[in-house]
Amino acid sequence: MPAINIIKNALISVSEKKNIVYISKILVKNQVNLFSTGGTAKLLKHNKIPVTKISDYTQFPEIMNGRIKTLHPKIMAGILRRPDKDQDIIKSYHISPIDMVIVNFYPFQAIKNLKQHNLDQMIENIDIGGPTLVRAAAKNYKNVIVITNTEDFQDVIDSIKNNTMTLEKRFHLATKAFAHTLAYENSIFQYFAKHNTCKTKHPETLFPKEINFSFIKKQDLRYGENPHQKASFYIEKGTLSSGTISISRQVQGRPLSYNNVSDANLALECVQEFVQPACVIVKHENPCGVAVSNSTLESYLLAYNADPISAFGGIIAFNSILDQNTAQKIIDLKQFIEVIIAPEVCIIALKILQKKPNIRILITGKINKQQKRLDFKKINDGLLIQEQDSYDINIKQWNFVTKRLPTKIELQDAIFCWKVSKFVKSNAIVYGKDQVTISIGAGQMSRIYSTKIANIKVKDQNNDTVGATMASDAFFPFRDGIDSAASVGINCIIQPGGSIRDKEVIEAANQYNMTMIFTKQRHFKH
Repeated sequence: MPAINIIKNALISVSEKKNIVYISKILVKNQVNLFSTGGTAKLLKHNKIPVTKISDYTQFPEIMNGRIKTLHPKIMAGILRRPDKDQDIIKSYHISPIDMVIVNFYPFQAIKNLKQHNLDQMIENIDIGGPTLVRAAAKNYKNVIVITNTEDFQDVIDSIKNNTMTLEKRFHLATKAFAHTLAYENSIFQYFAKHNTCKTKHPETLFPKEINFSFIKKQDLRYGENPHQKASFYIEKGTLSSGTISISRQVQGRPLSYNNVSDANLALECVQEFVQPACVIVKHENPCGVAVSNSTLESYLLAYNADPISAFGGIIAFNSILDQNTAQKIIDLKQFIEVIIAPEVCIIALKILQKKPNIRILITGKINKQQKRLDFKKINDGLLIQEQDSYDINIKQWNFVTKRLPTKIELQDAIFCWKVSKFVKSNAIVYGKDQVTISIGAGQMSRIYSTKIANIKVKDQNNDTVGATMASDAFFPFRDGIDSAASVGINCIIQPGGSIRDKEVIEAANQYNMTMIFTKQRHFKH
């Protein structure tokens, strides 16, 4: 392993100053000269750490309210110098070679989600000098150690002391540095794309010709879709919004698996559709029980009893605080549960759930209205990207196509079932009554078979579907789905419409005195 060069000069310019005093003291103790910008230099001097301000070294002041601090030939040459080629230039212009660069950036990612900052304020938080220093140091990794995460510092110091700071380790730090700048630039791009008012004229801002992502590992998972597959959970860098699985914290239970995270995300997305206390139980990325009521406890009981067989080993999501009565009922029913998700869990409820220590409990924080996001699906050597399936229901845009119009209760159930259908694998059929799912047929290649499965589950569980509502995620290509629904007492149907046989389907509904709604919106979920 090649020996490292002696570290004589280090440049420190940080916005996040955590551990920077500790780091600087170690460097000074090891006879390293420190160069720094105004804010960091002030902090070091306050702690009696000797430091040279960059403006004193370059003999050029910080100008434009700090916009220009480090962009100077003496700084860039000190970082980019090559010992075997540039010694004459270094001596001629009295340039100090910089052997270590410790830099992080203005906190653009941290503040981009804060509504109180307008566009001009956000632009002021775009770091120019920092990324330039990092790129230069990473480019010259053979001669410069670059640190963008202060948590790497101790390992670097230990390597220096042990003479094990190899080119491989330097290259590793340079790789992390480029990843850091990439994530930073991507965060800025995403902010600009979101606020770009020319999206309709220039759709490439939503789907650019080239796209880059930056994710950081949150945790290794218990296993993948199957126990022989390894898996990890990564979250988007800079993600701060509460009410997501990515930002949730686990307070109890075994480590999460790949399927746990995937199912939990769908359960949380579905339960966020409702304002009143709601409960969603998910199994294998399909809702099996959904209910809305006046209390968390009642919603749970209704959702569980909608399909107790499928609820075995399921994921439970709530959109309101998990209270002690609901927690106790979960224990009393002895339901086998993989994960419970809630925005908040009261202390007594947590103590009650400790009786089942293997249950994973995820606390998401305040659930916010879903922001419009992009949806991704990985294929071999490729990536499919689309807008997430989200839109505000507008009843005025729906068509009421049958002779009989829906009652107030039927319309309420139609809205409920329509919301649920969005989260059921296609072909999707959802039966519901009084804002509770009665039966769900999912993932069939034929819509009639999804309907038949819903009917089978109704009969097996002895559920009452007389006067119930049915939602279909796409149009009925034939009237057979209507005939099948009528056979179990369905009174109201909500579907997109748009089939060449719509007239035939509407006539079938009229024959059974059903009411039918066309939403003109499809909800395929593959």
